[in-house]
Amino acid sequence: MVHFYGIYGVGAVIILVASKFFAKNNFTLFLGGYAIGTITEYLTSFLVEVILHAKWWDYTNNLLNVNGRVCLLYSVFWGILTIFLVKKFNPFIDKILDKIKGKISPNLAKTILSIIILFLALDCLLTCYAQDIFITRLTIRNHIQMKDSKRREEDYQKLQQKESIRYFVDSYWDDKKMIQTFPNMKIEDIDGNIIYLDSLLPEVQPYYKKVFEK
Repeated sequence: MVHFYGIYGVGAVIILVASKFFAKNNFTLFLGGYAIGTITEYLTSFLVEVILHAKWWDYTNNLLNVNGRVCLLYSVFWGILTIFLVKKFNPFIDKILDKIKGKISPNLAKTILSIIILFLALDCLLTCYAQDIFITRLTIRNHIQMKDSKRREEDYQKLQQKESIRYFVDSYWDDKKMIQTFPNMKIEDIDGNIIYLDSLLPEVQPYYKKVFEK
């Protein structure tokens, strides 16, 4: 099962909508993308931590970071990507969409768009659910106490009683798939200790070489 990082799509949409206010030249595009991308990334990280009690990424060891949620390097990337998105990629997509519009009816176009939006929304919800189950599984297996451990233990026991759902989880959201999808995920135990989930699964190798070590 494929999972998408919604932050990139959300960031791109916000940047495209707001770009009319700062699309004067490449410099203003860079600054606008830098600011919007940084704010979007920070808010996403904050909400994930509040709702799921986890972090999808951590820039603590990167230069000029803010609470490990954003850092100078990736904010610069947002600015550069904004120039490419507004000047190159989006006009290319618009041309393709214009050609498609002439071949299908408006009603069919709306139906296809609705299906895509529904699919992405469903994928986002399932990704959050899969991540929550993954954290629960690892914390229980490794006897890690978190602020919401009681709730996690209850959810885990309920899951064990649902054979079909448990089979789906074990087949598609196994440890290897989850840690490779979220290789930098970390949690905080009840004593305030930071635990990187990949340290609990040393046998699972990442599919890429890390540029920044913990």
